[in-house]
Amino acid sequence: MLPTAVIFDLDGTLLDTERLYSLATQELIDPYGKTFDLTLKRKVMGGDARVGAALVIESLDLPFSVDVFLNKRAVILEKLLANTQEIPGAGEFLYELNRQGVPLALATSSSKALCQLKLCRHRWKTLFSEIVCGDNPNLRNPKPAPDIFLMAARGLAQRPCDCLVFEDSVSGVAAAVAAGMTVVAIDSPYVERDDLKEAKVIIENYRQCSTLFDSLIR
Repeated sequence: MLPTAVIFDLDGTLLDTERLYSLATQELIDPYGKTFDLTLKRKVMGGDARVGAALVIESLDLPFSVDVFLNKRAVILEKLLANTQEIPGAGEFLYELNRQGVPLALATSSSKALCQLKLCRHRWKTLFSEIVCGDNPNLRNPKPAPDIFLMAARGLAQRPCDCLVFEDSVSGVAAAVAAGMTVVAIDSPYVERDDLKEAKVIIENYRQCSTLFDSLIR
């Protein structure tokens, strides 16, 4: 049985970009002798960019404002994100859902500009009927608040309870659960598996999705 609609996160869920964010952050802070380690990465992953930047600045005692940090990192990211690679099987899965007539949406904490940069080389970007980015002026609260997923559901004209969400971060899973949606978590090297336990199902990769929908309705 197929879900009424499916909403995807982007970074780490459809595209292998989380490592690029880590590389960009580390390059930015290298001159200050600081390290962007996995513990700090897990605290900021999947959430609002400004909140995450503020936490990194405070944790590492960096001489930046949030705006300066984000602007400097964006320059590095623009080079790294121009050649993004998809999570194995993601594109194939999107095309299969589209073939079966399932409405698709994207709900990403990325800004619209960065989202477009990441998606530009992927043909499946046209399959989304609705894309909600983190800097959308109508988005009041970032993940882990449910707002971004509720906006995506409204854009698809679907009830939240009828939407299935794919996420890879703790903040994202919490946001989708708070929105009243069923969540599938993609196992991530940046997240402890136990931290994704609010998800209905945790999968290793999209190749497991052939039997996923049957398991969700049992």
